[in-house]
Amino acid sequence: MEAGSIFLVLALAVLVAIFVGRPLLSRAFARPRVEVIAEDSLEHRRSALLAEHDRLLATLQELDFDQALGKIPAEDYPVQRGALMRRAAEVLRELDQIHGQASAVDAEDRIEQAIAARRADSARAAAPSSTPAAPAALAEDDLEALIASRRKQRLEKSAGFCPKCGRPAQKSDRFCSGCGAVLG
Repeated sequence: MEAGSIFLVLALAVLVAIFVGRPLLSRAFARPRVEVIAEDSLEHRRSALLAEHDRLLATLQELDFDQALGKIPAEDYPVQRGALMRRAAEVLRELDQIHGQASAVDAEDRIEQAIAARRADSARAAAPSSTPAAPAALAEDDLEALIASRRKQRLEKSAGFCPKCGRPAQKSDRFCSGCGAVLG
């Protein structure tokens, strides 16, 4: 009986070894072919270039915005913008090589068009929904008038303070939100 149990343990060990070693021996886990590796590498490079292109466009848009606000000195702006434009043009050329396209439009013109499209998208997102054709940047006088009207609206809503706890109360409140006291 002891020999039977030894054979049983030995048979189980062989089955476990075959089960564990099968992936190592099968061709499904062998090295991929050269074409698959090259295709994956090309797709990875394309994805990295698209991400770099988006990052450069966002940086250019942010640089233009900072320059418009006066955050960047006038002598630094052209240098920084030129360096970003050159890098973005290189990225576009590499993307064109990957796609096998020869575009008639210059790479820098394509970058400018993409930046303009992003500006238009952000202006549409920032514009109030009631006035879809509102300009992206309000004039200073318009901005001041808007601030004054908002302050006036806030003052009209306020009715004072709760006489019991001192919390601010609005005209429409009948009870204090803090202590529950009846407001007159």
